[in-house]
Amino acid sequence: MTKEKSIQVSFFQQLLQPGVYKRNQGRVARQVTFVSLAVMVALGAWRLSIYWSGDKFYEFGLPLILLLGGWWISYRLVNWTNFADFLIAVEGEMAKVSWPTRGELVRSSIVVIVTIFMLAAILFLYDLLWNKLLQMLGVLQGG
Repeated sequence: MTKEKSIQVSFFQQLLQPGVYKRNQGRVARQVTFVSLAVMVALGAWRLSIYWSGDKFYEFGLPLILLLGGWWISYRLVNWTNFADFLIAVEGEMAKVSWPTRGELVRSSIVVIVTIFMLAAILFLYDLLWNKLLQMLGVLQGG
């Protein structure tokens, strides 16, 4: 059996198992990932029900089946061995990040906003200068 085939079999075997992989590790990252996926699936099912309004099965039945199936796949995905290990590592790395204090965040945000406005003003002045210069040379029509 090739490696690709063994990975596919492994994923589909894990898709049908109800257990939780490494239950107490990476909980926050896995919960946030699951909720994000579940919301996307719910929005997709809702839009599908709106698209197929009129026929009761296509309006309610099929979106409900897809919603429940999508939620199950989302739940199993965050407990899939490879992906769960990745999320556990992500949460471990996020714990090492030194987050700025509120004061540092405000000061940094002010610097970024002021810099953006200054660059916008400089680009506006360059645009005016080039516009006038090209009008004087007759390349652009006045307007």
